[in-house]
Amino acid sequence: MPIKHAALKQIRKDRDRQRRNEAIRSELKTVTKRLLALLSQQKLEDARALIRVVASRYDRAASKGVIHRNTAARSTSRLMRRLTRSATAK
Repeated sequence: MPIKHAALKQIRKDRDRQRRNEAIRSELKTVTKRLLALLSQQKLEDARALIRVVASRYDRAASKGVIHRNTAARSTSRLMRRLTRSATAK
């Protein structure tokens, strides 16, 4: 266990950041699963509305440094592609 005051403070900061990052990652997974469920049920209008929210959440997570910006862009792109394919397959 660290003895210095600064080291103890850093541990507290790290724990707070870890909690925030876990919450944001969990939220990303939740909204992604919700979108995929809508796509599997062919509810395209609801999916189109939700894709904006999902893309925004991914971009926000990338801007905060929770995930890498390329990861956010790749995930958003894949979800958009699935939405487009579902719409044309109809």
